[in-house]
Amino acid sequence: MKLIRKNQTKEFKNSDQCLAIEYPLGDKDINGAVIKLNGRYPDKGRVVNTVCKEMAYIIKGTGKLVVEGQEVNFSEGDLILIDKNEKYYWQGNFEIFTTCVPAWYPQQHKTVD
Repeated sequence: MKLIRKNQTKEFKNSDQCLAIEYPLGDKDINGAVIKLNGRYPDKGRVVNTVCKEMAYIIKGTGKLVVEGQEVNFSEGDLILIDKNEKYYWQGNFEIFTTCVPAWYPQQHKTVD
């Protein structure tokens, strides 16, 4: 078992509108972070995880996710799964808890078009 306390988290600013609060598990198979977005991520274009599946639980707020041209609106309590190699962007004002399998790492996260 592992317990990561709030005071052990690491904050990363992905853009002016996007803040990631990582809970460092030190596990290559899974990881987790809280993402706070007020706007769009990425700022333009789309992103893709080439290795990781990403699951997001909407803690609060509303927004939309566009994956491979398919747009979905979401709100508090919804759950979203993005498969590896799906190109996407987020837009809205929301907070999510996201987990990636295997654990997310920056080299496999690419910005496209």
